Amino acid sequence: MKQRGKTVTLYLMDGTPTGKIKCSLAGWTGLAYKIPRSELEQSNSIPELSNTSVYLLFGLDESSEKPTVYIGQASQRKNGIGTYTRLVEHKRNQTENYWSEAVVLTTSNNSFGPTEISYLENRFYNIAREVKRFDVKNGNDPSPGNITEEKQSELEDFIDYTKIIVGALGYRVFEPLIKT
Repeated sequence: MKQRGKTVTLYLMDGTPTGKIKCSLAGWTGLAYKIPRSELEQSNSIPELSNTSVYLLFGLDESSEKPTVYIGQASQRKNGIGTYTRLVEHKRNQTENYWSEAVVLTTSNNSFGPTEISYLENRFYNIAREVKRFDVKNGNDPSPGNITEEKQSELEDFIDYTKIIVGALGYRVFEPLIKT
């Protein structure tokens, strides 16, 4: 069966391709935000950055110059600033200077709970490690959580759409290399 086309919407939030980008896919409740590290402080007013999410920190390893990614999760906090606060914590950590851009994956209706983001973080981590395009910086293997078969099927759809979005943003972290 022939693959159907997809409509990806990239909104250049600052009017430039090197600034903040909001990304959506037709027919998907997910949202992605690509935020340069240098623009993080100017991102605190983005409402969806208070949502529960999975995020990816992209950069280069200084010693090997290999592309690197850290895959994490952030829950909505009582102060209402979940993901944004977690990204600021990463930026302030002096041992994490490798990353230059963050990609935040959330939903427009903030429908992720702790179980869903644990599952997604685990799956994204394992996919990135299997693909081997990026050095995965996580210190440990994230827990997969305990989800129902129905929820797993729903989240696998979210993963499929995420692969399209993250690839459209220029990161092939989840796409296997083609062997010739």
